[in-house]
Amino acid sequence: MKHSLTLITPLRVEKADVVVYGSTPGGFCAAIAAAREGASVILLEPTPHVGGLSTGGLSHCDSNQMRRETLMGLFDEWHRRVVKDYTDRGLPAPYNATLKDGAKWTFEPHVAMRVTMAMLKEAGVHVLTGRYLTAVKKDRARITLLVTKNGTFSAKVFVDGSYEGDLMAAAGVDWTIGREGRAEKGESYAGKQYPKTKMNISGLDDAGKLLPLVTTADAGPDDAGDKNVMTYSFRLCLTRNPANRVLLPAPKNYDPARFELARRAFKTDVRGIGLDLYPLPGGKLDGNNSIRGQISLGLVGGCNTWHSADEAGRAKIWEAHKQYTLELLHFLRTDLAVPKKVRDDLSSLGLCKDEFAATDHFSPALYVRESRRMRGMYMLSQRDILDSPQKDDPIAVSSFPIDSHDCQRIALIDGGVINEGTILPVRVPGTGLGYAYHVPYRSVLPQATQCTNLLVPIALSSTHVAMSSLRIEGAWMAIGQGAGVAAALSAKRNVAVQNLPYPVLRERLLAQGQVLPLPPPPPKTTVPKVPSKP
Repeated sequence: MKHSLTLITPLRVEKADVVVYGSTPGGFCAAIAAAREGASVILLEPTPHVGGLSTGGLSHCDSNQMRRETLMGLFDEWHRRVVKDYTDRGLPAPYNATLKDGAKWTFEPHVAMRVTMAMLKEAGVHVLTGRYLTAVKKDRARITLLVTKNGTFSAKVFVDGSYEGDLMAAAGVDWTIGREGRAEKGESYAGKQYPKTKMNISGLDDAGKLLPLVTTADAGPDDAGDKNVMTYSFRLCLTRNPANRVLLPAPKNYDPARFELARRAFKTDVRGIGLDLYPLPGGKLDGNNSIRGQISLGLVGGCNTWHSADEAGRAKIWEAHKQYTLELLHFLRTDLAVPKKVRDDLSSLGLCKDEFAATDHFSPALYVRESRRMRGMYMLSQRDILDSPQKDDPIAVSSFPIDSHDCQRIALIDGGVINEGTILPVRVPGTGLGYAYHVPYRSVLPQATQCTNLLVPIALSSTHVAMSSLRIEGAWMAIGQGAGVAAALSAKRNVAVQNLPYPVLRERLLAQGQVLPLPPPPPKTTVPKVPSKP
């Protein structure tokens, strides 16, 4: 009798000193920084797109509102190389990266991608796309394996470089979503925020039901928190140049009734319906959700379940945001309720033929402004930004204004519609800049009882108010660099990330060009008052 022999193929595991999950600006900077410290590094990206928003359409750099003299290291190098990409081709420099003033720094997405991929390659980072996280295996408080739908990976130290904190959550680290109440951390900008003017239109249809694009008739108590997340949108790369213009695709199943709210707003001369457009090199424009607008590119309320959705669920939410974007632009270009001047102006816009060819020239990256936030060793809050900016263990200096987009759109009981959740930029009076403050090493560390070989530079430990300042690509690049250096040092020393001596980390951060001292404080000023509810 013959017996058949079944061969069991052993699990193939790719190994590195450091594995970074998520190629956001903080993720790719963490990978480069770790590699430059001598670590072997694998950078895993769940989607086909590398670079997050920095290569995905956000091409009007928000650092013009930051203390640029503190943004050195990889941020500074990346921008110098962007400029060099232009001048090496005989083109004018789009900006002067050596001058740390408030000038506008703008670039084209394909240039940002070219620079990012070159820096990753030069550092020896192994970049793998299409690696969506499916599971994490741990030995007590240590991650041993990161399992994706297309491969399994092990490392001495892991970095969660995702916007959503997916690796952190899968590893059993505590996190939160939404907004804190004012009493929780004593934050005046927590709870509900009503800085925008009420629209004197009804948010209800003839049957008394909420109109499309209105999210609720009950915002909840003013001082209470909730699970709402600031709105997501796309950063569109647009042009009016016929030689490089691709027609905006017509939205499928367009329903004009979806924009009845905007139609009513136009009839009553409500301002702030449309999008912000920032000029870019190459005759292009960066289209953004208008933080001061009433109805813009942000699909208010459409992102609240993004963090908990699986890959298929996120694909649906992504498509819903794209559909809304195309429908809004179609409405603004064709509906007779829209002033002719606006219709004509927007009708001249199209997508760019030389950008995002793989996704039919539409941005491949949804602007995830915030998602999960870790409950780590130190939680940054409003107080750390405005009152107590100095820390003993900084890995970066951040300085973008506290700045949140809409979280809700409310039909008021006594009539009218109002957007809620916006925090208009909190700047140092008379400067146009945010307050500079330290990002401590502890804020990217989980509790040691939960995980000892993970750093979280994007979904770091902070309140919603603090994340409203931290959430900018420039800050995340600096924080990501700090996390990458720490990951490499922890792997080399074979110690828990919580036990890495800070003086050792500080020395290597300075060697990599980071600036850690706070700039001179601004003159003593009064913190702007929070607008009251109308």
